[in-house]
Amino acid sequence: MTLHGKQLFWSCLVLVAVAAGILLLRPTALPVETGQVTRGPLRVTVDEEGETRAHDRFVVAAPVAGRLARVDLHDGDPVTAGQVVATVYPLPLDPRERRELTARVQAATAGQREAEARVARARADAEQARRERERHEQLATAGIVDRQTLERVRTTEVTTARELEAARYAVRAAAARVAAERAGLVALEPAGAGRLIQLRSPVPGRVLRVLEKSERTVTAGTALLEIGNPAGLEVVVDILSADAVKVRPGAAVILESWGGDRPLRARVRTVEPAGFTKVSALGVEEQRVNVVADFVDPPDGLGTGYRVEARIVVWEGASVLQVPTSALFRHGQEWALFAVAAGRARLRQVQVGQQGSAAAEILSGINEGAKVILHPGNVLRDGDRVKASVPPSP
Repeated sequence: MTLHGKQLFWSCLVLVAVAAGILLLRPTALPVETGQVTRGPLRVTVDEEGETRAHDRFVVAAPVAGRLARVDLHDGDPVTAGQVVATVYPLPLDPRERRELTARVQAATAGQREAEARVARARADAEQARRERERHEQLATAGIVDRQTLERVRTTEVTTARELEAARYAVRAAAARVAAERAGLVALEPAGAGRLIQLRSPVPGRVLRVLEKSERTVTAGTALLEIGNPAGLEVVVDILSADAVKVRPGAAVILESWGGDRPLRARVRTVEPAGFTKVSALGVEEQRVNVVADFVDPPDGLGTGYRVEARIVVWEGASVLQVPTSALFRHGQEWALFAVAAGRARLRQVQVGQQGSAAAEILSGINEGAKVILHPGNVLRDGDRVKASVPPSP
């Protein structure tokens, strides 16, 4: 081999060695899972467990101290308005108990009048809501108001109608309390066979619970039965007080995991003004608030005390630039993500708006259609080579 040939051979060998070294020292591309910045509807919800309960529940209690006869009714039995549900044989009363009984009769009568006044006010509110709905339907037909406003007005009409129905139930209950308290006046009569008090159901419905089944001596005010209408159900969801300030009456509620094959719709009727302390499963004390919602879809098969998964909508938009929340992380005091450009990870500072459970609103920092890295690890740095991996099958 000539001298020139040997030099060419060794030059090629060196070039091959250098190329091999570069390839060996070059960092390998990190496998990453990617998503995309899209534009579409976004819904922000507060997700908590809820429980169904009868909208109108009435407790039948003993008006006076006496001997309770055995209650023949069972949980779930149907009852009619005025049906005898329990019998109490009153004990003799001393002068103080006589005065207390007379005062309770007067208080029950005043409560009945107050309930009747509430019915009049609820009737006026329902009529006003009906007129508002009719006026907004005409405006919607003319294209003056949007569909969301019309939906809110319709929800208000439904809510006021149910409040009127509840007020009427309250009048029946108040009348039943007056009758029960007046029945206690039989204890002032001389002892005899006719000296008994028959407690009657204030409304038609079903026995939700029998609180006192067996014959025994009870004191005045002892709760004996709970009666309600299971068809008039509502949903009670206790949420964190920090989330409760975001919820407004009329907000949509989506009910899932209730046992049916489709979600049910409901509407928030009220957010209770008083909170309470509840210990979480981790032993942490939390301030919670009850949110009460009415069903929009028929609650087929549900009864009182049934568990549901509730998603309360606190914000929604029809066309929102959004990114999967799993792509976001804190970078100093700002939100950031990694975009994928030319096979490399590029750090991007972004401004985030509303945040849902699966996606977050992007106000600035990245454009629609950009590819982003999901679940970025701590080892990933700006400029690193990346390779999109196929996400695992669910």
